[in-house]
Amino acid sequence: MSADSRPESVLRRRMLQMAAMSPFAGLSAAALAQQFPTAKVNTTGLAITDTEVTVGQLHSATGTMAISETGSIQAEQLAIDQINAMGGILGRKIKVIKEDGASDWPTFAEKSRKLLVNDKTACVFGCWTSASRKAVLPVFEKENGLLYYPTFYEGLEQSKNVIYTGQEATQQIIWGLDWGAKEKKAKTFFLVGSDYIWPRTSMKIARKHIETVGKLGSVKGEEYYPLGHTNFNSLINKIKVAKPDCIFAAVVGGSNVAFYKQLKAAGITGDKQFLLTLSVTEDEMTGVGGDNFAGFYSSMKYFQSLDNENNKKFVEAFKAKYGKDAVIGDVTQAGYLGPWLWKAAVEKAGSFDVAKVTAASPGIELKTAPEGYVKLDANHHLWSKARIGQGQKDGTFKVVAESSALIAPDPFPKGYQ
Repeated sequence: MSADSRPESVLRRRMLQMAAMSPFAGLSAAALAQQFPTAKVNTTGLAITDTEVTVGQLHSATGTMAISETGSIQAEQLAIDQINAMGGILGRKIKVIKEDGASDWPTFAEKSRKLLVNDKTACVFGCWTSASRKAVLPVFEKENGLLYYPTFYEGLEQSKNVIYTGQEATQQIIWGLDWGAKEKKAKTFFLVGSDYIWPRTSMKIARKHIETVGKLGSVKGEEYYPLGHTNFNSLINKIKVAKPDCIFAAVVGGSNVAFYKQLKAAGITGDKQFLLTLSVTEDEMTGVGGDNFAGFYSSMKYFQSLDNENNKKFVEAFKAKYGKDAVIGDVTQAGYLGPWLWKAAVEKAGSFDVAKVTAASPGIELKTAPEGYVKLDANHHLWSKARIGQGQKDGTFKVVAESSALIAPDPFPKGYQ
């Protein structure tokens, strides 16, 4: 291995490239800290000193959602490490307090209160499911905290205390269904999801688009199963009877492993059945297995196989830190964006105060995003492209479709509420 290909060299090159894009490039941490004294950048009692700023990280490191959330934990830490190697933010290194939501919504609420009230974190990177986000939202709004939420979700929400770095329904559900109707000639759909707010609301939006707003066709069935559910045989029998053109799935977490293995065992495979999911990325594929998902499709904005210079550098740095076999899914990439968006907003505001950071956030651009150029809308959602990936036997995705331009985020689309 040459000196320039060693993992530490890869990370150093990436950090230097990022550093050159900072408005404070060339200034030392000490000079920045002097230019932005603590009394000036922290007027609300956050955990900030002359040399350090404390943030929180709140994901499921254990439980059924760990298969999906581990990637977000890793990507957020990578971004923080890179920012710290550049000198931090306004001359301060980022300290992280990690909490485990343990795939339990009341635990998420409890831990978010700890991070905001006891630890006084400047912001929190966290949550995955909409149930966990809904559980912590009242806490963040009451305590005026700032959450960077990385998961694609159902929309129908906007908060001054949340920055949504994943896609909402118009950028994933509606665009994906339109693609399926046009390219796969799908007219009948069978809707399947885990039993909590995101799948149920997503399928409500999907049904409205299929039957009324988009007039794509009809829904032949709609089924929901508890988180962690592992026996889908009765569902598969219903699908076989219904014979839908498209199985539209939003099964999450560890349940995906059983769902796709049982589909294959029942003879429902990608070469025979069109299936489009909102919830299988490279992260889930590690458990599902490429053989069980091959030929099926996912509607996402990011796939590890994206061929652009930003993504090549990101994948290289991620694997240098977490190993050559590490994989990167849609939410993992969206998690990576959080610390960079926060850094840009803090530097624009010249303050860590939440109200000032959120006021500075609209219009923030990330030209280094692995998914490609993105920008933050006034509604706290990102302008992003939509993409369709087809699962491959080796556990990767082949990108087969992409929106021609960035899609404006619309968390409250007319006709779907």
